[in-house]
Amino acid sequence: MNISDQREAARPRARGTERSVARRAELIAIGRKLFADTSYDALSMDDIAKQAHVAKGLIYYYFQSKRGYYLAIIQDSVADLVTYAASGLRLEQEVGQVEHVHRTLDSYLRYAEHNQAAYRTVVSGGVGFDAEVHAVRDGVREAIVATIAQGAYGRTDIAPLARMGLLAWVCSVEGATLDWIDGPPQLSRDTLRDLLVKALGGSMRAIEEMDPNYPAPRPARRDG
Repeated sequence: MNISDQREAARPRARGTERSVARRAELIAIGRKLFADTSYDALSMDDIAKQAHVAKGLIYYYFQSKRGYYLAIIQDSVADLVTYAASGLRLEQEVGQVEHVHRTLDSYLRYAEHNQAAYRTVVSGGVGFDAEVHAVRDGVREAIVATIAQGAYGRTDIAPLARMGLLAWVCSVEGATLDWIDGPPQLSRDTLRDLLVKALGGSMRAIEEMDPNYPAPRPARRDG
């Protein structure tokens, strides 16, 4: 344990201080990279401390356990991803339904492209059958489904059939996005976005066919 870490761990807990918040955020950023590259079970607290170049006691100080550390990383990454995706809907207030979906997906892919370690942590972290971790990670899917539903249908309280159709599409987006960021750049972000938007259109037309109460969005007509 270095002197700086010893002093920090020895202080009374004051998590609201600027230094504590910054230090905790720094550890979460380090953990995103570690858990994205190595499975949860393969990393011990000693490994984490060594690779993060911090004292093990400092991680216990902020997160109490390896599981607590991992949960904090997942929760932080999920919050970032949902906020980033939802930002696509706030660029302009008056846009069509299709444009809402287009912008949401573009923001989602931008996040994955520029925050690859965090995205992998959200989508494919390796904690095994941990119900709490799975619940946190499933929350991002539900948030994206709600965002798409709001843009497409004007509400988030949708029927089970519509929700399942959108959820199936979100799961396919996760798989495609992981393949896109992990492999050689075969498709541009714009091409992948347009492909996934078209796939969503197919899913939503299937939803409409089975439940006419959920019509698929149509492109806005242009005058002239």
